Order: sequence, then structure tokens, then C-alpha cells
Amino acid sequence: MKTKKLHKDKVNIITLGCSKNMVDSEVLSGQLLANDIEVVHENKKLDHNIVVVNTCGFIDKAKEESINTILDQVELKRRGKLDKVYVTGCLSERYKNNLEAEIPEVDAYFGTMELPLILKQFEADYKTELVGERLLATPQHYAYMKISEGCNRTCSFCAIPLMRGQHVSKPIEELVKEAEGLVKKGVKEVMLIAQELTYYGLDIYKKRMLGDLMHRLADVKGLEWIRLHYAYPSKFPLEVLDVMRERENICNYLDMPLQHAANNMLKAMKRQITREEMEELTIAIREKVPGICLRTTLIAGFPGETEDDVEELKGFLQRQRFDRVGIFTYSHEEGTSAHDLADDVPAEEKERRAQEIMEVQQEISFELNQEKVGKVFKTLIDKKEAGRYLGRTEFDSVEVDNEVVIHSVKKLPIGEFVNVKITKAYDYDLEGEVVNGGS
Repeated sequence: MKTKKLHKDKVNIITLGCSKNMVDSEVLSGQLLANDIEVVHENKKLDHNIVVVNTCGFIDKAKEESINTILDQVELKRRGKLDKVYVTGCLSERYKNNLEAEIPEVDAYFGTMELPLILKQFEADYKTELVGERLLATPQHYAYMKISEGCNRTCSFCAIPLMRGQHVSKPIEELVKEAEGLVKKGVKEVMLIAQELTYYGLDIYKKRMLGDLMHRLADVKGLEWIRLHYAYPSKFPLEVLDVMRERENICNYLDMPLQHAANNMLKAMKRQITREEMEELTIAIREKVPGICLRTTLIAGFPGETEDDVEELKGFLQRQRFDRVGIFTYSHEEGTSAHDLADDVPAEEKERRAQEIMEVQQEISFELNQEKVGKVFKTLIDKKEAGRYLGRTEFDSVEVDNEVVIHSVKKLPIGEFVNVKITKAYDYDLEGEVVNGGS
């Protein structure tokens, strides 16, 4: 006779790594919920009995964090605090066999595309009619929206194609339906994400369709901000910028990782573009969308990088004056073509170079922020913290960019827009006061 469970399962999902992983966790949550299984994200109460760790395997630091998180959960299971520990995501996709051998206490490991198999562990069915349905792990007013999966690029440093496979676009109709569903839940801003945005549509429509998708999403009533993340610079489809300029609810914001500016580094990284072409591209982008916020990410310490290369990169930053810059230190990833090169820049030197490059950007960011003092910006209120409100302008994405600190005695509703006049500016943040109520 089957014994009855004394308590109903409650699943906690821990998400590591990028926003693309966050979307995967939200989709899993939506499916579990539709199967009447209680689910929470990053549960601090510890009143759950099952954990799913959605791992990242992008670079060494991310892998280390993922492994430590798995070990922490396995320890909780050993102490009788958990019944089951499951692991999914990029690290599990790439190192499943090693992980099974090293941490056998985990109940099951799954790859990045094995959602139906995870659901089977809960005796739950994958509900195809719930395409686009998610249980948001973000605040209600913004969400990430994954428009494709995988990547066909062959950048020498990147292991993502090994973990996520080849580029697969989601159909436009499916994405529009997803956006409409998000708006019904209260979402006002969506951030379009993919391993490579500009490839969107090539596989299913036989041509680049990012511009068409943007038009369709801009038509969704109630969607106030649409933001573009992770565009590849080589053969960048400039018509996307025409849509950005024409449609009011598409943020004048573009996240375009360039990775370096020295031609020998770009060639070794297999980026299919030269520094001169990148400079021409940034000029063209700014001509098409005056006042656009350009964000980029860079890598310090790639194999063979010299002090001259670092100086060239710093000079490039000083000329281009990007609004936002993030930087990674190079991680030597097995399975990538750069793994055949000697990882010849010591870890401390990679960090020193990254710091030196960011100091150049810090000065640029401070100067650009000073230009905003006295101006009024439409600002989305994200949260209240320590007696002050924190918001963002259309030039700032969540967690990676500037925040606007707002002191207001009047209550400001979270997730609403207000007009803010900037009164002070710092290296990376702004301060301001509300003018003329909301917008």
C-alpha cells in the first residue's frame, strides 16, 4: 500500500548566472504551478523540501559559485532539511558526467533543454498550451524576454554554443502573445535577451527579423519600455535603429558587447570585425539615434594581450565615450578554440588591467552624468530602500547600470513612472527630485 505524504512538496528554485537562466527558471516555475506544485524563487524561509539549482557555466567564477551552491544544498539534504536536490542549467549541460561522479548526492542532473524531463521527476506534465507563461522572479513591473536560444557565432573565448547549442528563434506570434501576457500581469518594461539578438529570425524566416519583431512588440498596449540586450556588432542590422527612433516605447538603449579594440585581439577572439569598423558602426548608430545610450562589455587578459593592446583599448574608450561599460577577466574555457592558446596573463595581472580600464570608464561616466544635472527624465520606480526610492531612466537597465536616487516625502508607487529632475551626479548614479507628479 502506498503511504501518503505527510506534507505537500514545495520547490525552491535557485538561479545563478545571467538573465537567460532567470527566464528558464520562471518557465519551470510556471509549469510546476500549472501542475499544482507549490514553487518559490530563492526562498529565504527554508520551508521547502525540494531544491532545483539552475547553474551557470560561463566562466570560472560562475562555475565555482554554481558548485558551491550545489554543495550547500547537498549538505542541507544530508542534514535532513531537504528531500531532493536537482541540478539543471549550463554547468549541468556541459559537465553532467563529471558532476554525477563528483557530487553523486544530487538526485538528478539535467541539461539546458530538458525541462520536460525535470517535470517528470515531479510526475508533472509539460503543458504546451502554457507557452510564454512564467512565474516572474523579478518585480512585477519588469521582465526579461528571451527571443531565441543558442548561438551560431564562433568567438574563440566563448563556451555558450557548447552549452546552449545552435541559434533557434522563437516565432514572432509566440513572443507577441508572451508580451501581452506579461502586460496583463503588470509588466511595463521588457528586456529582449538572447545569446545574439541580431541573428533573430534568420533560421525560421530566412532573414534578420529583429526590426519586425520590435515593431510588433511596440504595438502591444501597456508595454511602455522595450530594451535591447546582447547585440553582435559584425554585420549589425542598422534598420533596427530606424525602428528604435520611430517607436516611442523602444528605449534609446543598445547593449552591444565589443570585447576588445586592438585588432590583433579581435582577430584572435574571432570577432569578425576590426576596430575601424567598430568605430564606424558607433558613429552610424549615434547618427541614426541621437542621444542613444550605448553599453558594451570587454575582456581583459585574453591570451597574448600586451600592455600596448590595453593602451589601445583605453584610447578607444576615450574616443568612443560609451555610456556604460562592463568588464570581465578572461577565463580559459576547455572546448573553446582559445583553449589551445597559452593562458599567459597571470590572474592578478588580468585584474589589474581590468581595474585600469574601468578607471578610464569611471571618469567618462562621471563626465556624462554631470551633463544630466538640471535635466528632467522619465523614471521608473524600482524599489524603496533605506528611506529613499531607487529608479531608472530609459538609459539604464536593471542591476547593471546607473540608478536614480530619489528623496521624496510623498509616497511614490513602485513600478510607476515619474518625472525626475536630476540634482546631483556621481560616477555611476544620479540623484533627483520628482517634478510635475507622474508621467
